Amino acid sequence: MEENIETYEAVMIRYGELFLKSESVMKYYINILTNNLAAAVKAEGLECSIKTHRERIIITGDDPEKIAQAASRVFGIVGVSRCVMTPPDRDIIEETAARLAAEKLTPGMSFAVRAKRSGMKGFTSRELGASTGARIIDRCPGIHVDLTSPDYEVFAEARVFGGIVYDSQIPGPGGLPLGTQGRFLSLLSAGIDSPVATWMMMRRGCVPVFLHCDGGRYAGADVRSTVDKNLATISTWCPEKTVQMTVIPLEPFYDALIGSEILKTRCILCKRFILRVAAEFARQENMAAIVMGDNIGQVATQTLVNIGVIQEVMTPSIPVLRPLLTYDKEEIILRARMIGTFRENAGDLGCTVVPKHPSIAADSEAIRADESHIAFEELLTDALSHATIVEARNGEIIEYPPQ
Repeated sequence: MEENIETYEAVMIRYGELFLKSESVMKYYINILTNNLAAAVKAEGLECSIKTHRERIIITGDDPEKIAQAASRVFGIVGVSRCVMTPPDRDIIEETAARLAAEKLTPGMSFAVRAKRSGMKGFTSRELGASTGARIIDRCPGIHVDLTSPDYEVFAEARVFGGIVYDSQIPGPGGLPLGTQGRFLSLLSAGIDSPVATWMMMRRGCVPVFLHCDGGRYAGADVRSTVDKNLATISTWCPEKTVQMTVIPLEPFYDALIGSEILKTRCILCKRFILRVAAEFARQENMAAIVMGDNIGQVATQTLVNIGVIQEVMTPSIPVLRPLLTYDKEEIILRARMIGTFRENAGDLGCTVVPKHPSIAADSEAIRADESHIAFEELLTDALSHATIVEARNGEIIEYPPQ
């Protein structure tokens, strides 16, 4: 579409539930949101200018298409549109919308104008929509209005700071801006669930720090590389920020577990040990919560009874959150595909410690009896003392632990 001197192309951002906050809190959240938007654009190697207005954020830069795509992955945003900005003049807004529509409409097509007025006087939203529609019909013979299911929609917003005209929308992830809530410890694995659980917490404004318990020779050949890929992918959702994963070796614990000849409850003892490690790490690093990808009934350790037995090792001061507890597997897979962490052929992600017939309803007293044969405290101290660090930034692993 040709633009005149009074109009220019931009990217318009819509944010959602921030309106539910008080004025001071909303201002604080929007400030974090605009910083996150700037980081997302910068991660694409672009420069931009960001202006905030009531209900809308406007971004200008040299590549609106790339800016729009980057912005659509920022938490707290519900929608992104490439748009044409105009002066706050009804006539120019209508004419701009008519020109934009004329480029897309052909005879026989139906269309609708979605108009909105905010702060402008002298006309209503309905009047703006009707007069804009009349201009479009004059320009495009053979078309007709359909407000229910049109072939084409054009949006015309008349606001005090200017007009906004657009005809496409990219959905955003919604939620709250990343960084508005506390830090949490994500127990990241090579599976599908834990990255999705992490992403859902990030969507609520929480900042992740990662912990991976490495099975070493007891883990499948592709486990460790897949965990790193998950970390790198998640880092793309917090652009220009370095995310850190602490890797804890589990081999000594597995050696002790196998040496004890305990069989049926191995997986529950393993989960209880991992939670002990996570709890101590979270306490040392002052984390607000621990997040797991548990899903009721998915595997033996995630039956309702066993979740309770595993939870016993935690203190009330550090909550364990399980965002996926009631999701169906297909729902989790759909979300993983959207996030980018789902892989059709993930490789060998097995664990050789898992028994053929694990307990699905363990008894707490029996579990504690089994644990008495293992030096949990010594193993815990040793595991934490041999921790290594991996970092990722903008989709790339930037540091590996010593091999």
